Amino acid sequence: MTLDRPLILAIGDSLIAGYGLPTADSFPGQLQSSLRRACPSARVVNAGVSGDTTADVLRRLPRMLSALDQRPALAIVQVGPNDVLRQVPVGRTRAQLEQVLLSLGNCGIPVLLTTVDPPMFIRDRAAAYLGIHAALAAKHGATVWPFFPPGVLGHADMVLADRVHPNAKAIAAVVAAMLPIVERML
Repeated sequence: MTLDRPLILAIGDSLIAGYGLPTADSFPGQLQSSLRRACPSARVVNAGVSGDTTADVLRRLPRMLSALDQRPALAIVQVGPNDVLRQVPVGRTRAQLEQVLLSLGNCGIPVLLTTVDPPMFIRDRAAAYLGIHAALAAKHGATVWPFFPPGVLGHADMVLADRVHPNAKAIAAVVAAMLPIVERML
């Protein structure tokens, strides 16, 4: 990392918000702890809201950005699974996600756009959405990265009691796998 006081904006749904987890165990909390080993003044802002869709993130984005005390060195964007679950039309999801990327790009904020492989029980419903993130990342110069590394999804010891959301152990694996790309992007 080359920045003295990097600020990272983590935007998205329950995977960012840390549904069911103490703040320190959330993705932003664990990422900040990991980054601070190399850069003690690194900050990760948790701008995740459980249940958010691409429309929700787009609607909240101007307020999020104006509330910050400095321009983020990086935005990590994780959104889309709730669009699939709520069956938001594919074209609308694509357009809203593109507007998020354009807004961040217009502010000069690099984007790490994360993806989530759909679990088997919704794979058919999610088929039309696959590839949206990668296509938009390529079009707008964002970096695309899987949110969950191999070996996390589908394991009972990696989820909360709801059997859907990741536990602190799973988030630790996510942060460990994502940390090198985050550090390179800073």
